[in-house]
Amino acid sequence: MRYWAAAKAAAGTAEEPYAAATLAEALDAARRRHAERPEFARVLLRCSFLVDGEAVGTRDHATVALAEGGTVEVLPPFAGG
Repeated sequence: MRYWAAAKAAAGTAEEPYAAATLAEALDAARRRHAERPEFARVLLRCSFLVDGEAVGTRDHATVALAEGGTVEVLPPFAGG
């Protein structure tokens, strides 16, 4: 998982591995891993996600399959233009 901007700050790391079959499982594991950082869970609520370069959009995270060795990008809202 790669964290950007506010997600990176809230996680305290730029990236970390995941072992999950779905995006929902990966995010649940990340929330548990960073439970001592309550801002992390709040930031995730506002994020959008890319899985192997494809936008997840409004799809149910439990239906978004993750490939072994794939990449999940965690993108908080960006300001500016």
